[in-house]
Amino acid sequence: MKTSSFAMVLGLIFLALGVLGLAPAMLTPPPVETPPTSFTFLYGYLLGLFPTNILLTLLRIATGVWALLAAASAGNAAVFARGAALLYGLLAVMGMVPILNTVFGLMPVHGNDIWLHAVTAAVAAYFGWREEPEAAERRSKRLDRRHRVQAVALERRHGLADRRFAHARMMAGI
Repeated sequence: MKTSSFAMVLGLIFLALGVLGLAPAMLTPPPVETPPTSFTFLYGYLLGLFPTNILLTLLRIATGVWALLAAASAGNAAVFARGAALLYGLLAVMGMVPILNTVFGLMPVHGNDIWLHAVTAAVAAYFGWREEPEAAERRSKRLDRRHRVQAVALERRHGLADRRFAHARMMAGI
């Protein structure tokens, strides 16, 4: 899968999660033992799994839009994947620290959000920092072109005036 395809898929997933987070019917009330947040507008568990509120929903929508815009080119998709890996890696780590699992009371990143953010960060890191197969192929073609210049070097070495003869001698192994 290309990095731009990854950005497109992740963008659609996060945009869908964000839009679902805006629908109160998709949210279940949080359990009593969950850490409190200061933003309680649309606060609940998305699909009964992921704790969310309006700020986290807006973050998911923004990530989805950013991914869809970045999917237009391979360079932008790689920059997006690196940024998403850092952002969601940080959110996953913050979700595991009890004092930071609500991002200072702003948005809940605990519970199932930890593994969602960790998996997102790991996959985004893979696509953000891997080498595209097309780039490696272009680089190898460039090296092949450099090796074709040997006919001129052979011509200079043997003093031949015409490159056709130098090429013929090189092909013959003389």
